[in-house]
Amino acid sequence: MLDRSAPAAPRERSSTGENEQVELSAADIDQATRIAADLRGRSIVLVGMMGAGKTSVGRRLAAALHLPFVDADAEIESAANLTIPEIFATMGEEKFRDGERRVIARLLGDGPKVIATGGGAFMAAETRRAVRANGISVWLKAELPILMDRVRKKSNRPLLQHADPEEVMRSLLAVREPVYAEADLMVVSNDGPHQAVVADLVARLERFLESEKNT
Repeated sequence: MLDRSAPAAPRERSSTGENEQVELSAADIDQATRIAADLRGRSIVLVGMMGAGKTSVGRRLAAALHLPFVDADAEIESAANLTIPEIFATMGEEKFRDGERRVIARLLGDGPKVIATGGGAFMAAETRRAVRANGISVWLKAELPILMDRVRKKSNRPLLQHADPEEVMRSLLAVREPVYAEADLMVVSNDGPHQAVVADLVARLERFLESEKNT
C-alpha cells in the first residue's frame, strides 16, 4: 500500500492526465522505484468488464508508479481513425478483435507501462499468452449493479445496444469471469474512491512481485 505513515516530506505531483494530480511522498516515490525495477520491463495490464474502471484506475496507477498510461481502445481508435462503435458498425466485431490483438501485442513490446484493455480483449488466447510473456495482468472485478450504473452513463457501448442491456451484461459476465480469473491478480473495483482501489492494487502488486523473487 502507498505508505502514508512516513514523516512529512517534500511531495512530488504526478498528473493522471485528467487534470487531476496525485501527491507522491518520498516514501511513495521509493516504492514506485522498487516496483518499476521488479517489473523487469513488463507492463501492468488491466483487464475486466466494461465499467470496471480500468481507464480511471489505470491513469491513477500509472501516475503513482511513474509509468506511462495507455488506453488500448483509444489506440485502436487512433489506428483506425474511427470510434469503437464505428468500427463495430462498419467492420464488425471480428475485425475489431483482430485489430485489438495487434494493438495490445505492440503495446506489450514497447516498454513498461500501464495498459487498460477493452472488456473482451483478455478473452483471446493469443492476447493472454502475450500478456503472460510481457506483463502482469490485473483483473478489476466489479459486481453487476455497479457495472450497470457506470455503463448507463455512456451510450458508446456497442455490445449493449440491445433491449435488455442488463441481461447482455449478465451473459457476458458468465462467459468472461472464468477467463478473467486467469489474471495474475484480482482487485475489487467498488463504488469507493478510485485512489483506494489503486492503493489496494499497489499493495497486491508489491506482494506479487516479492513472491516472484522467492520462487
